Amino acid sequence: MKQTKIVASISDRRCSADFIRKLFFAGMNVVRMNTAHATPDGIREIIRNVRSVSPHIALMIDTKGPEIRTTDVEDPIVYKTGDMVKIFGRPEMDTSHDIINVSYPDITKDVKVGDDMLFDDGELDMKVIENVGPMLVAQVQNDGVLGAHKSVNVPGEHIDLPAITEKDYKNILLAIDEDIDFIAHSFVRSADDVKAIQKILDEHNSDIKIISKIENQEGVDNIDEIIDASYGVMIARGDLGIEVPIEEIPGIQRQIIRKCVMKKKPVIVATQMLHTMINNPRPTRAEVTDIANAIYSNTDALMLSGETASGKYPLEAVKTMAAVAEQAEKDRCNLENVEIPMNENCTQREFLAHAAIDATRRLGVAGIITDSESGETARNLSAFRGPTPILAICYKEKTQRWLNLSFGVTPIYQKDRIAPEYMFIAALRMLRQKGYITPDDNIAYLSGSIGDNGGTTFLEINKVGQVFDKSYEFHLPQHVGLGE
Repeated sequence: MKQTKIVASISDRRCSADFIRKLFFAGMNVVRMNTAHATPDGIREIIRNVRSVSPHIALMIDTKGPEIRTTDVEDPIVYKTGDMVKIFGRPEMDTSHDIINVSYPDITKDVKVGDDMLFDDGELDMKVIENVGPMLVAQVQNDGVLGAHKSVNVPGEHIDLPAITEKDYKNILLAIDEDIDFIAHSFVRSADDVKAIQKILDEHNSDIKIISKIENQEGVDNIDEIIDASYGVMIARGDLGIEVPIEEIPGIQRQIIRKCVMKKKPVIVATQMLHTMINNPRPTRAEVTDIANAIYSNTDALMLSGETASGKYPLEAVKTMAAVAEQAEKDRCNLENVEIPMNENCTQREFLAHAAIDATRRLGVAGIITDSESGETARNLSAFRGPTPILAICYKEKTQRWLNLSFGVTPIYQKDRIAPEYMFIAALRMLRQKGYITPDDNIAYLSGSIGDNGGTTFLEINKVGQVFDKSYEFHLPQHVGLGE
């Protein structure tokens, strides 16, 4: 019954069809595959198993994006506060205690004296005290351990890395070949990074949608142009919490969610949502509150990472997130007015979608039905965060899976075109069987009356019981087409 969507990370080390099926029935809507850890063959195995379970589950693949990592080490290296270390941009050489080599050859060009270099998601801090030719000299700021291929962050600095690595390019081609639904691009800094991915997709006539991961200060600074260029946004709080002052994360999260909702773009909150459930069967009170606050802020979706990819309690994590989401949605409706305003220069589609949501509050509309080719009308309805379910009849399987990231939308794939009246009656029966509506409720229907690709042109509201009573005489506007 939840309206918030759940994205679950799946590893190729644990991706059986039975495991995926259990997560799906527990409330998972989207499977995320992390290319930083999975092999191409492993990714293909995940895709095969997901598709064997259900065509309704959307598939998302991560790219690594423009990131820096340390090189290989023979054994984890122990550092003490005050140790002196030399840092080189030599991706082909291993790392030792006194010399750290990183994957970015031009590291000395972008890092300045006084900068902090944070290793392994901020676990180890080193301050740069000299920049000498091809070498940085840094002093260790805290006791810690450094393993192989760990992340390197330099807060406040622009690192001049290409938007797409060679590995990213190969994984994008894999995603195109497998015709998955979403690419989540890491470390997006500007709209140009998004356009670089879109260019590859266009060259291969792919309709895969791009989710931009915001995880550095540049991404925050350029958030408006990034949202405009993307299908949706992921607030990846792990690296973001390293790249910007951690006390700013809650405010940044709320700001990005609001911007995405106003622009009718899906938004995902990610990282450490139920982190303790990697090793424990129950979450902390703080984690439950974190989920609820993201929902109070109007996020479309929440993401589980290690909790489902490698944790001990993956099924319990999905069930917990679904239960907390459902309760938070009820509490939000009871405790506050969640009405989302229209844009000043709204489109006809946006105006009618807002009117349908307004009718749920003023006219007792208990459900909304729309039909769609692209999903745009359903996303507009979703953005206004109404209290009742939105049933979207999709004429493409891809559209159904794309809508798995949109709050409150239950997307249904309609393979064969049928008369609009029959489709409408069938949708009503589905809502009634699920317990969403009764004969005494009103139901709203958004669609188009000027044929295919005519856009959303009308909103109709009827009593459910009367529609069923007159199902053989019931008529929708002539030439009903697609709501888009």
